[in-house]
Amino acid sequence: MTPTLLNRFALTAAILLLGAMPLAATAAPADAAPAVPGDLWEVTSQMTMEGMPMAMPAQTQKICAAKEWKEPPGPKNERDKCETLDFTTTPDKTTWKVRCESKPPMTGEGEINRTSPEAYSGTIKMTSKDGVMTITLKGKRLADCDAGAAKH
Repeated sequence: MTPTLLNRFALTAAILLLGAMPLAATAAPADAAPAVPGDLWEVTSQMTMEGMPMAMPAQTQKICAAKEWKEPPGPKNERDKCETLDFTTTPDKTTWKVRCESKPPMTGEGEINRTSPEAYSGTIKMTSKDGVMTITLKGKRLADCDAGAAKH
């Protein structure tokens, strides 16, 4: 992979990584919509890319996600025009596929496993003509939060 393609792929990967993460926790204004029960998580993510000599540094964020996932946690990625397919969730495992009309187009799949009510681990694997990117996730539940107040 050429350095230019690698840089473009890394930028797209970083955008997807942020889009893959649950919404950031925020305080609700007094006139906000009713509270949506959520969990505040401390999530560590690390991205590796095929052809890169080393992994990107891990990132840790505090994020709020709805207690009941009806789609992959996180904001929609309007920029890359991503569509979620085959979303399935059970108490122990969540899986999905994604197709993005980004440049270059990408497809991928994600899996998050609840290792306990207070923790999860998972991976997101994205593929394009430029290569394969894998994001590993580890989450630790910290507290309750209002997922309806999270910024989009």
